[in-house]
Amino acid sequence: MKKLAAIGLSLFLMSGTAFADTPKGSTKEAAAETTKAAAKPMEAKTNAELAAQMEELRQTLQAQQEQLQLLKEELARRDRQIEEVREAAAAANARAADASTKATEAVATSAEVKTTTSALNTTVSNMEASNAAVQNAGESSAGNPDTAKSGDGPVAIKYKGVSLTPGGFLAAETVDRSRATSSDINTPFTSIPYPGNSLAKVSEFNASGRQSRLTLLVQGDAGSIKLKGYYEGDFLGAATTSNNRQSNSYVFRQRQAFASASLESGWTFSGGQMWSLASENKKGMLNLDESLPLQIDAQFLVGFTLSRDYGFRVVKALNNKFSAGVSVEGSQATIGGRGFSAYTNTSATGAATVSQNFWLNAPGTNGGLYNITDTTGYTPNKAPDFIAKLAADPGFGHYELFGILSEFRNRIYPCAVVAPATSATTTVTGPALTLCSDATVVAPSAEDAYNDSRTGGGMGASLALPVVAKKLDFSLKVLAGDGIGRYGSAQLADMTARPDGTMALIRNQQSLAKLEWHVAPKVVFYTYFGNEYDWRAAYTGYESVIIANTPAIPASGANPAYPATTTAKTSITGIGGYGSPFANNSGCSLEKTPSATGTPSTGGTCAGDIKNIIEGTLGFWHKIYQGPQGRLQWGVQYSYLEKFGWSGVNNSTAPGAQVAPRAVDNMMFTSFRYYLP
Repeated sequence: MKKLAAIGLSLFLMSGTAFADTPKGSTKEAAAETTKAAAKPMEAKTNAELAAQMEELRQTLQAQQEQLQLLKEELARRDRQIEEVREAAAAANARAADASTKATEAVATSAEVKTTTSALNTTVSNMEASNAAVQNAGESSAGNPDTAKSGDGPVAIKYKGVSLTPGGFLAAETVDRSRATSSDINTPFTSIPYPGNSLAKVSEFNASGRQSRLTLLVQGDAGSIKLKGYYEGDFLGAATTSNNRQSNSYVFRQRQAFASASLESGWTFSGGQMWSLASENKKGMLNLDESLPLQIDAQFLVGFTLSRDYGFRVVKALNNKFSAGVSVEGSQATIGGRGFSAYTNTSATGAATVSQNFWLNAPGTNGGLYNITDTTGYTPNKAPDFIAKLAADPGFGHYELFGILSEFRNRIYPCAVVAPATSATTTVTGPALTLCSDATVVAPSAEDAYNDSRTGGGMGASLALPVVAKKLDFSLKVLAGDGIGRYGSAQLADMTARPDGTMALIRNQQSLAKLEWHVAPKVVFYTYFGNEYDWRAAYTGYESVIIANTPAIPASGANPAYPATTTAKTSITGIGGYGSPFANNSGCSLEKTPSATGTPSTGGTCAGDIKNIIEGTLGFWHKIYQGPQGRLQWGVQYSYLEKFGWSGVNNSTAPGAQVAPRAVDNMMFTSFRYYLP
C-alpha cells in the first residue's frame, strides 16, 4: 500500500507540474503533445527516473520512520524517569513525615533516649572489661567478667536503668605434687615439707572443681557519674563440716565485692573488698584491670603481690598517659620466729600456768563472725595500711611506682616473766631477771603493761613491655621493705619479737618476672620466676622461767614420807627471734612415728625459719572455642619450688653442726574450663 500511495502521489505531482507549465489557450496543443510524447521511445527513460524517485522517497520515508521510532523510545525513557522521580518524591515525602513523627516522639520521650544511651555506654564499658579479662586466660578469667556478643540475647541484662552482666567459669582441675602438702588446688608455699616431715615421703594427687567462679558486674549512669558494682566468688572456702570423703560440700566464698564511681573530671572512687593497689595493673590503676598471671594454682605464684582485702581507693587520671592514686586498706600482721621470753609453772597436779611478755593477735570471736578455729588470730589494728601509687602509660609499656606504709602494735607485759622467790632449788643461768621494775613481784603480773608501736612499709616498682606487639609480653616487679611479708603470695612473716616483747620488723623482698607468648589467637604460653626473701632478725637474752612442783608423799609402811618440792630454773641467755644462727635444725631430716592414724609426724627438732622461697613456672592455655556461646579452654602448668631455711649451729660449735634445711616440690596442674558468654 505504501508503494501504491507513493506512485499515486508521484503521478499527481507530475500532472500538476504539467498543468502549471502549459500556456493559456494551448491546452489542446499540450494534450496533443503529450499524446505524441507518450507515443515516442522516451517512455522507458521516464519510467527509470520514476523508479529512482520512488526508491529515494521510500528511503526517506524509512529514515523518517526510524527517527519516529527513536523518538518514541526516548519519550518512553523520559516517561519512566518522570515516574521514578515521582515515586522518589513520594517516598521522600513519606520519610519526611515519618521523621517528623519520630522527632516529635523523641522530644516527648527524651528521658527514655537518655536511658538507652546510658545502657549503650554501659555495654561498651562492660565489653572493654570483658576483653581485658579474656586476655588473662587463667585468673583473668579473673578476676574479671567475660562477656561476648550473642545473636540469641543481649550482652547485658537491663534492669531499672542499670545493666547486669553475669560471668565466671566452671572448672575441672587437678594437681599432682611430688611431696604432699595436704592441700587442694591452692599451694601453701610455706608448708612445703622439709625431709623429716612424713608428708615429704609421699606424693599427692587431688582433683577439684572448687576454683569455679561466679561474677556479676552492675553498671549504670547517674547523670555524668558512671557507677559500677562488682561481685566475685568461688568455692575455695571450707566450713567445719566440709570434707573430701563424700559430699565435698565446700562453701561459696567472697573474692571481691566493691562499688566505684567515676567522674568526667577523671576522679574515680572505689570501696569494698578488692585487689590491693599494690597489685600491678595492665593500664592505669582502676579496678578490674589488674595484670594477673595466667597460672592454674589458686595461690598464684611466689613473688606475686597477693592481697584482696578491704580498700577505699581514690584515683585521678591526670591525662591519657599518667594517673595517681591512694588507698586505705585493711591488714593483718603475721609473726614468725621462736624462743620468746616465757614463764611456765606446772602444779603438783600437772596443771600448767603459762605466761608470755607480749601478745599481738587475738583469736576470732564466733559472735563477731570471725573464724574461731584460725589459730593465727586477728590483729586489732591501730591503723589501716596506706598505699600510694603513680602509673605511666607513655605509649610503649606500662610503668608503676608505689609505696606502702604500715603501723604495727602489740601489748607488752614487763612483769609477765619473773623469777620465783629464791630457794635452794632455784637454778639461775645468767644474770637475774631485771625487766620488771618491781622486785617484789615473783609471779606473773600485768603491772606496768603498755602498748608498743612500730612503723613499717616498703617501696615497689614494676614495668610491663610488649617485646613483640601482640605476641610477646615481658614484665618485672620488685617490692622491698620492713614488715611487708604478708603482701607476698608465699606469706612470709612480717615480724618477730625481741627478748623484752617489743616487735622487730623483718626485712622482706619480693620479685616476679613474667614472660607471656601469644603463639596464636587461641594459644598462649607463659613462664614465670618468683622469689620471696626474709632477712634474719635474731637476738639473744630471752628470759625463761620453768617451775615444776611435786606433791607431798606421806609415809607408807616402810616407805618414808616425801615433802612437796618446787624446782625453778630461770635463764636470761636464751636465743630466739627469726633465723637465729644458733637455732636447732638437727631434726629437719629426721622422720618420726605418727601420733595417730590421721596425724603424720612433722619430724624431729627443726627451727626451719624460712630464708627464701623460689618458684619457676611453665604452662600454656589453648582455647578450643571462643564465640557467642562463651569460651572453652584447657591448660597445663608445671611448677618447681624450693624452700630454703636459715642455717643454725644447733647450740654447738662442733664441726658440721650447722644445718640449713631445704625442701623441694614438683607440681603439675591441669585445668578444663568453660567461661560464661
